[in-house]
Amino acid sequence: MEGIQDNGYSEAAIPDKSLFRIGEVSRVTSTKPFVLRYWETEFPMLQPVKSPKGHRLYRREDINTVFTIKRLLYDEGFTIAGARRHLRDQALGSNGSNGGATPADADEYGEQHAAQQVSGQLAMLNRKTLLDLRDSLRSLLTVLESE
Repeated sequence: MEGIQDNGYSEAAIPDKSLFRIGEVSRVTSTKPFVLRYWETEFPMLQPVKSPKGHRLYRREDINTVFTIKRLLYDEGFTIAGARRHLRDQALGSNGSNGGATPADADEYGEQHAAQQVSGQLAMLNRKTLLDLRDSLRSLLTVLESE
């Protein structure tokens, strides 16, 4: 199961049940309820079910998605649009299959997949470089402002 372990959070922090109300998700993820409601409007993959009374009921995979969004936005510095695109691309990549394809198609698919992996690794390297550069520039600005 892709999930909480990938996000740096412990699955033990989530109670052992299948549906959670927004207050519970807020406590487990340390995210305000209004932020969760806003993220629902910005991230199509975060769609809790509604009870007959209209209460939001989050599934475990929704909580995993909240942890992922939080990591992307707060820890990795993504914008909302960038995090949305990243999650969409990640979902497309994990759902990819070549059902019914010929061996030649499979070879081509494998080459494309390898190229995508290298491209993704390069993007992460570039992202890390840019984040390091941003931190260095902020430090320099702090020094300049203190003079």
